[in-house]
This record gives sequence, C-alpha cells and structure tokens, in this order.
Amino acid sequence: MRRKASFMAAIAVVALALAPALAEARRGGGFSSGSRGTRTYQAPPSTSTSPGGATQFQRTQTGPAAATTGAATAGTAAAGATAARGGMRSGLMGGLLGAGLIGMFLGAGLFGGLGGFASILGLLLQVALIGGVIWLVMRMFRSRREATAGGPPNVHARDMQGDANPRPMMGGRAAAAGPMPAPAAPEVATAPLQIVESDYQEFEQNLQAVNDAWSRQDLEALRRLSTSEMTNYFAQDLKDLRARGWTNTTSGTKLEAGDLSEAWQENGQHYATVAMRYSIVDVTTDASGKVVEGHPTEPQVVTEILTYTRFPGESWRLSAIQQTG
Repeated sequence: MRRKASFMAAIAVVALALAPALAEARRGGGFSSGSRGTRTYQAPPSTSTSPGGATQFQRTQTGPAAATTGAATAGTAAAGATAARGGMRSGLMGGLLGAGLIGMFLGAGLFGGLGGFASILGLLLQVALIGGVIWLVMRMFRSRREATAGGPPNVHARDMQGDANPRPMMGGRAAAAGPMPAPAAPEVATAPLQIVESDYQEFEQNLQAVNDAWSRQDLEALRRLSTSEMTNYFAQDLKDLRARGWTNTTSGTKLEAGDLSEAWQENGQHYATVAMRYSIVDVTTDASGKVVEGHPTEPQVVTEILTYTRFPGESWRLSAIQQTG
C-alpha cells in the first residue's frame, strides 16, 4: 500500500510539472499578454460573451509607475552606497583598535614591552595607529555634530524664488533633506470611440489570420497583424515549443459570438477591446508526430478578450490577449 501511494504521488508530481508546459502550447501561451494603453491595469468591462471578465496581464511591457520606480531605485542605490561607506569606515576603525589592543589581550601589554630597538619601533607604530584612531573618531563625531546642527554657524540658504540675498536658517538648522517626490505622470485624455460593422469584420479577419500565421510559424505575417510587443511574445512561445520538440497548429477558426467591451482613443491612437468566443481545431504534436495536447480533428471552444489598436487610416492590429476569468 505504501509503495502504491508513493507511485501515485510521483505521478501527481509529474502531472503538476507538465501542466504549465501543456498550457503554454496554445497560441499566446495560455497567458494574458500585451497592453491596452493607459487601461492596461484596468479590468475591461464584462460582456454577455465573457460575463466573468478577463484575468490580469502576466506579460506586459506597460509599467504602472516608471518614474516612481526609477526614483526609488536611485534612492535605494544612494542608501546602499552610504551604508557601504559607513561599513568600510567602521571596519577600518575596528581593525586599527584591534591592532593596538591585541597585545594587551595577549598579555604583552598595550605597547608590547620596550625591550630593544624592535620594541621601540613597535611602540611608535602602535602610537601612530592609536593616534589615527583618535583622529578618525574625532572627525566622525565632528561631522555628525555638523550634520545634526545643520552645518557651521554661518550657514545661509537661498529661498525657493532664487533670492540673491542670503538669510540665516531659523535656529541655525537646515531643513531635513528628503528624496524629492516623483513627478506625477501626465494625465492622458481619452475619449470614446465609435466602432462600426467594418471594424467587427476586421477583428474577425485578424483573429483567423493570426491563428493561421501562428500555425505556419510566420513571424513576418505576425508582425503585420500584431504589435511589436505581441510579436515578441509569439516568437518566444514558438522558440519554447521548438526547444521541447513540439509543434502547435490550429485550423478551422470560426467565430461563434462576440461583443464589444470598450473602445476609446488616446494620444491619437485607437483601442478596442472585444470578447470573442470561437471554435478551433488546436493540436500539439511532438517530434515523432504523437499528439500531446488537443485533438487533430475535433474542434474546441475558446473564449478570449482581445484588444486591437490602430492609428487613424491604418488597419487594426492585435495588441493584447487576455484569458477569461
């Protein structure tokens, strides 16, 4: 019984290890990938085709607060450099004190005796070391006192308007200098966008064309049909499949239902997020032709939230794929 339980546990471990690999065989890797402009971190409204909404992006090149992150990184680096300087100084002082006092702890006295010329040299060296320690300690205390008091007594400050006449700081203390807050990201004006019948037809055509290009592993076609970000994800997913010796192909893409979640424009660029439910034959085979996922003839039904983007006068391109919640 114990051997059987161990065997079943081993099978479960292998299944869990293979599950992510199998999920990644799908077009888009089974992830929520891409960008929706300024609405990347906003959940698209649910629709009748996808009442559960969409999952958050696992892969996106749109950062929520790049300026704040950069300022925090710079502040962390500065703090680390200060700590490193402090640690170096403390280590140096500890080493000097140790050199002067180790003789005393070993029973030779603080100066290790005065017998002979070598002892006199040792005495001079230790006196110099201890003098250096005292000088460093006094300098450190003086620097700390000046930093706390805001510098020497005659420190002056220039006002924020750039007044050329200096004036003493109140109480002789400098204002605590903290990190400047990161500038707020400029607001991007968005406006609703009207989607017409020809747009829906283009969305359906793009869905079929992207699946066909994926099956052919045609990156040039994928570049024409999707944004550079999505093309990079497709290229990486195809590379991962080839590394396993697998091939994923799709055929017979047929749209069964679809409706608009939202459409808007920002900075002269158009966006439209659409929920699509479609049937497709999706099969993954290994190098020997053995099916490892899907079925070569039976279609399956897939529901995804797709975002398309374009500039006026251009064709719609795939900007994001989100899995349903």
